[in-house]
Amino acid sequence: MWNKLPPEEEFRLERIQKAFEKRKGKAAILPFLTAGDPNFDDSLACFRALLQAGADLVEIGIPYSDPLADGKVIQDAALRSLQSGFSLPRIFEMTQLLRRESEAGLILFSYVNPVFQYGLERFFQDARKAGADGIIIPDLPFEESVDVRQAADAADIALIPLVTPTSGRDRIASISSEARGFVYCVSSLGVTGERVQMSERVEELVRTVRQSTPLPVAVGFGVSTPEQAQNIAAYADGVIVGSAFVRRIGQSLDQGQDAMLSTITEFFKELQTAVQ
Repeated sequence: MWNKLPPEEEFRLERIQKAFEKRKGKAAILPFLTAGDPNFDDSLACFRALLQAGADLVEIGIPYSDPLADGKVIQDAALRSLQSGFSLPRIFEMTQLLRRESEAGLILFSYVNPVFQYGLERFFQDARKAGADGIIIPDLPFEESVDVRQAADAADIALIPLVTPTSGRDRIASISSEARGFVYCVSSLGVTGERVQMSERVEELVRTVRQSTPLPVAVGFGVSTPEQAQNIAAYADGVIVGSAFVRRIGQSLDQGQDAMLSTITEFFKELQTAVQ
């Protein structure tokens, strides 16, 4: 069972901010992986490899049996994780292990049901003890987020909101003004998954968000190539890439852990080079 970190290693509010500031005006690459995919040890090794390759922030996806916002690639990853025996409490064990080795930003990604089933205050207090910095909950409506935000604030965990290209200007302003950590701009409608083309409205969305908050703005959902990352980096502070990493893990399952680590680190370096 994971144990509470010593006081000097507990959450520090500025870790997310520092992660973006380290890029010195260049966009940060934020990889997303599903925790426990294909199993705990391989998944932990994948997160470690990305952090060692230079990721300043990572999203740690909590597997869920009904991931409505995710496409087939991440759905399959969640299924592999759950079938391997991964359960929600192990997310804190994994986060703590990563925190002991890295000062990078560790962002949890969870649907709202697992958070409430675990217990709202308990979830955020355990996340704090494990060394997490923030959380993204894609199916949490802004209008219903007050209790979650209060619990997150009490634990010094940043509740990172999502805004979409179809959100009205007033709604974007309301969401952005209550944001913590950074604002997640959804690049395309529908579920997660690699896209051939990004919406032309994303840059306008980022500009609108910037009018309501001084926080960094990152773009995700569908980003799958270095070229797309380069284009987004011209106007955003961060580029979130998930399905393209998870797909590479799925494709290397039969090749062993070394091949798995190699393919994701090489892809990360390609993305990192593209946004320089």
